[in-house]
Amino acid sequence: MRTRAGAALLSAGLLLLTACGGGSSAKRSDKAPPGYPLTLTACGEKTEVPAPPRRAVSLDQGSTEILLSLGLAGRMAGTGTWTDPVLKGLRKDNAKVPRLADRYPSLEKVLDEEPDFVSASFLYTVGKGGVADRAKFTDLGVPVYVSPTDCAGKDNAGDDDGTRTKTLTMDTVYGEIRDLARVFDVRGRGEKLIADLKSRTARASRSVDASDTTLMYWFANSEAPYIAGCCGAPGIITRELGAKNAFADTREEWPQINWETVADRDPDVLVVGDLTRRSQSAESARQKIEFLESHPATKNLTAVRKKRYVLLSGQALNPTIRTVDGIEQVAAGLRRFGLAK
Repeated sequence: MRTRAGAALLSAGLLLLTACGGGSSAKRSDKAPPGYPLTLTACGEKTEVPAPPRRAVSLDQGSTEILLSLGLAGRMAGTGTWTDPVLKGLRKDNAKVPRLADRYPSLEKVLDEEPDFVSASFLYTVGKGGVADRAKFTDLGVPVYVSPTDCAGKDNAGDDDGTRTKTLTMDTVYGEIRDLARVFDVRGRGEKLIADLKSRTARASRSVDASDTTLMYWFANSEAPYIAGCCGAPGIITRELGAKNAFADTREEWPQINWETVADRDPDVLVVGDLTRRSQSAESARQKIEFLESHPATKNLTAVRKKRYVLLSGQALNPTIRTVDGIEQVAAGLRRFGLAK
């Protein structure tokens, strides 16, 4: 689920000054290896990368963790927009990369790092309300890549988190990994990462048959909860484990559902986001569970009475490499609850 925040407004003078620095960084290299300049399409717009980046800035945690998993910490100039602690196996490399902001860094702060490539997981991050419109980066000579998971088969019109016109699969996540591996000229590392994710997914899928089990995914907000629809990352988890989504009848990514409707659906298991950010109510799993066990509309839910909670990071609920963590953790929860055949 994308994070919303207002982008800092820069004065015309500052923007002009930083534009000079931004453009020069993107054209730093006079010689490019074979295969460059590389052109790829990112969320409907062509992006030309003149050479393998050496000062990349990743503006969403999902994109950051892919780059770190590809062993690219030494070629990253900064990161921004975090919902969770970084993956344990990436902590050492992540510590080498400056964190420009926990939420959206300002455009000026990003340009101060003289980036030669910018990546994002969500269109919103490089759009109105995020860091800056990607056209601004392009005008400054900085290539921008946006994950296909946020646009392929998805309608992002409106102020919500979008609607899936086509069901998302892990193949789209693998496509993002391949794109970024091509950009940085580390294709072999990309294929190795994909093979590992596929192997883990297959093992988790074989470990359970949850065809009689209904799951509900709650990302955040206790007043009007964001509950997963059919076809985003939670849909991947649900399908891989053979379970049912309590709100499979909506293609909205994260529709806001009232608690009375949740009570009517009465899911067998509640998958709750355990976020460390502090932008909405009920971000942490502890806050969510306290609410569920005290609210009149939810305290008698089957999952609440039987304490069938599976805690996932926000990144596991987004379409990222961590979605595989979500598959594994929900599978483990179903076995623990005695719901896996």
